[in-house]
Amino acid sequence: MSATFSMASMTDVIFLLLIFFMVTSTFVFPNALEVNLPESAGQTALKPAARIYVDTQGRTATMYGESSDWQLIENDDQLKAFLHVVNDQNLDSVPSFIGLYADKEVPYGRIVELLNLGSENGVKVVLATSAPSSVPALPADE
Repeated sequence: MSATFSMASMTDVIFLLLIFFMVTSTFVFPNALEVNLPESAGQTALKPAARIYVDTQGRTATMYGESSDWQLIENDDQLKAFLHVVNDQNLDSVPSFIGLYADKEVPYGRIVELLNLGSENGVKVVLATSAPSSVPALPADE
């Protein structure tokens, strides 16, 4: 009489368990990171000293104070000059800032460039989460 143990049935059970766990587990496939920027429900009591607006075509317009006259900015040099003017006008003790309004379709890289331009020129630029009260009518591309 020989005392042997057959492993054939044990390997069958292990393979069945492996197949069961592979079928019942969920596979997670990594996708591209989607960033949803928050939207504000409330408003701040402080009003921005100036505003910068960027539309879907990447055109930039600026407005100073409470006027409703938007000025089209052709390049970053004009924007730097505008930031210098705002910085020179707001040297009082009241903290002032510029509100940056951008359309939802504007690439985030452009928004970061504008925030960096403000930082380089000593102006605090705040990213606004709601649309400006009066969206400028920028001329169409020809």
